[in-house]
Amino acid sequence: MSTFLFAAALVALQSVPAQSTPQAEAQPYVPPVALSAESNAALRCSAAFALVSYGQANNNEAARQWPDLDERGREFFVRTMAQIMDETGMGREDAARMAQAEAQRLLESGEIDQVMPACLAMLDLSGL
Repeated sequence: MSTFLFAAALVALQSVPAQSTPQAEAQPYVPPVALSAESNAALRCSAAFALVSYGQANNNEAARQWPDLDERGREFFVRTMAQIMDETGMGREDAARMAQAEAQRLLESGEIDQVMPACLAMLDLSGL
């Protein structure tokens, strides 16, 4: 499960859209349920950790400025996805799509560097 969910966020790095029709590309992913502010922040950080970890594994210079996130970031991601599924009742596929959409949003907005300091603090507070 952990590999599946973590990898789902990394799928956002692929340049091939899931659907190729112009109408599908114009419509952003809408999650099946609204998340609490806490879960939303954890989702954002999970996506950021997945993207940074992917960059670190591929020797991306920007990603290497952050602490190694392979183990701790992955565990944070897995726990966050499990918490979101427990809280909302959504399945793995919806949770993975939500993580993928958030990762894509972070990439497109260029917000990774802005969210990482707060996310690292959240990671430290998690005890992982």
